[in-house]
Amino acid sequence: MQMGTCIVCGSSSDGHICATHEEDVVFDFRGNSPNQLTPGRFYRGTVDGFAEFGVFVDVGDSVTGLLHRSEIPGRVESLDWDAGDEVFVQVTDVHDNGNVDLGWSIRESLRDFRGELVEDPSRDSDAELPDDDEDDSDTTEQSDATEDSSEAAEPAQTDDESVDDSGTADGGTPVEESEDEPDDAGFEFADSEDDAGADDQSATEAATEHVEAARSAESESAEADDGEDETDESATVKVGDLDDHVDETVTVEAEIASARQTSGPTVFELADETGVVDAAAFEEAGVRAYPGTGAGDVVRLEGTVERRRGELQVETEDLTELDGEDADAVRQRMDDALDERAAPETTDLLADDDAVEAVHDDIVDAATAIRRAVIDARPVIVRHPTTVEGYVAGTAVERALLPLIRDEHAREDAEYHYVDRRPLDDAFYTIDDATGDVTSMLEAAERHDEKHPLFVLVGAGSTTESTDALDLLNIYDADTVVVDGGYADDAAGMDVLVSPTAAGEDPVNTGALGAQLAAVVNGDVREDLQHLPAVAYWQDLPDAYAELADDTDYDRETLGQLRDAIALEAFYQSYEDKRELISDLLWGDADHELVDHVATQFRERLDTELSTAEPHLSVRGENGVAFETLDVAAYTHKYDFPPVDLLLDALHRRDDRADVLLGVHEDELRVRSDDPVDVRAVADAVADELPDAGVTPRGARDGRIEFLSGERDAVVDAAVDALADQLA
Repeated sequence: MQMGTCIVCGSSSDGHICATHEEDVVFDFRGNSPNQLTPGRFYRGTVDGFAEFGVFVDVGDSVTGLLHRSEIPGRVESLDWDAGDEVFVQVTDVHDNGNVDLGWSIRESLRDFRGELVEDPSRDSDAELPDDDEDDSDTTEQSDATEDSSEAAEPAQTDDESVDDSGTADGGTPVEESEDEPDDAGFEFADSEDDAGADDQSATEAATEHVEAARSAESESAEADDGEDETDESATVKVGDLDDHVDETVTVEAEIASARQTSGPTVFELADETGVVDAAAFEEAGVRAYPGTGAGDVVRLEGTVERRRGELQVETEDLTELDGEDADAVRQRMDDALDERAAPETTDLLADDDAVEAVHDDIVDAATAIRRAVIDARPVIVRHPTTVEGYVAGTAVERALLPLIRDEHAREDAEYHYVDRRPLDDAFYTIDDATGDVTSMLEAAERHDEKHPLFVLVGAGSTTESTDALDLLNIYDADTVVVDGGYADDAAGMDVLVSPTAAGEDPVNTGALGAQLAAVVNGDVREDLQHLPAVAYWQDLPDAYAELADDTDYDRETLGQLRDAIALEAFYQSYEDKRELISDLLWGDADHELVDHVATQFRERLDTELSTAEPHLSVRGENGVAFETLDVAAYTHKYDFPPVDLLLDALHRRDDRADVLLGVHEDELRVRSDDPVDVRAVADAVADELPDAGVTPRGARDGRIEFLSGERDAVVDAAVDALADQLA
């Protein structure tokens, strides 16, 4: 197997790709047997047919695999695919019987990969550049669908020599490049979003056109020099104005949003305050041009503006990285303009709420930061607890983001690429959560040149438990927005904090707060959000949010069923966002058949657990305060619905025999009370009395207490005393 150079990182490799970057490129399969495929690689394929259980995809001409419905983010029937469509899939397994398992590829166009290679078992290497000797009888459509690196490989024709199909002068000695001709004379770059380097024009024709244009320009320049000593430099043009400069040489000062290596040119995605455009630079086929320049760098690029199949592109002639004051000036210009563009179109709240009005400016700041991330092509990662409040708030922000992302980014998978909602295991953002997020973030930056995302923590992140996690994000300069209706600490580390309690107000429902924020992020979805605050409340729905819901098609009974359905689905597969299912529940179930079905399951499961737990409540009194205690570990079904917090909430709402309900679960104590209590103060009192019990408060003043399980009885007694003193 011959040694080569990786087209992504330039390291030595077997063929043209190293093991580290094998999943960053897409392969054209030229084999004829399933066992010749390489599991883990991404392949270009063609939709062969559909079934209830998935999609059949042809990989190459002779092998068909199954993309099972469990691999598809959504339902099979929701795919915008037809038989014969070109798609991209990952081979996950090849069975002994020849069956091929396929995985979903979030990258659904050539431009999303960092190169294209050929996997041909008949060759010495298992990773070759695409051929430039394809059958001349191939149709134009076939050539359009295949990235042709030969455009970058053919040498330019000179005045005195003709170039035959072998790329040699007069069929013999290879043509040497003229010093006066550009190095990339034979190159034509990406013509469309779905074709990163192919064109209808042959390589020789492209080279000839390019050279003739260059000579014509050279001749005109020489004539101009005869009449004057100085020539005008190319005009500096904003990306949004390039449409007025097609076929002209211009200068663009912008930031590189991403860089990807194709089998021919290096394609830089340039972004300024007015838009984004692709610019291609050619060194030689598959070799990284300007290797020291990448995402985040500010550059001055000179090149020719061209239009290919309706898409503007710039063919790079020179690229210079800016630094110091020059780079700062460009960034400042972009920042000022983008901040103005990112400002919300409306800052009106969804409903009147004094506690929310107190943080109105913070909501606007948070909405601006979120909108700016969309414009900056930075993914938005929404983190929220697996509670009804968390899901309502997180889904509201997601609902607001999706139309903005579709409008801003043309790529087909943009709504999955630029927003990712990730439920949390607990009511805070832990170092474990942050470690996973940072790992994914760094991998995306390393493998795909992606910018660091904006993290939006909803219903979490405002207490000291999240400090270490936020500090880890800060080390990597990842921006954070924290939106929390509960009690907040004097926490630091986030870029924007939206917290009514930090502003001196009482706590508010985080679901309602998230819906208020979403309405400012995108005013076009306000009507979609009107019923969400009412869904997030279990009881005591404020009048403002009740009136808001009354203006929708949802009655109070349906809103309660929606809440119950969200609570049930939040519990199962809690690590998944369940985007399509949650969306169907909240917006896509006109006849409420799905809501009725899921809500009925919720009620049956909750009633079963309540009937199991209620006979085991123990009652005691202390200083005039009535307490009930449930040993959760002993008298509930472990791992079954409902989760502990939801069960205790339901018990406390249903039972009026006691002032305080204590849920004791192994090494944790949870408190539910008719009157507000400060659990942290209780924990401090218990820790003073039992210094060896490992007593630690978790969460804000309405959180829980952790302790050593061997000290459980003593901790419960001490907590009862402290709570009685606080409530007396």
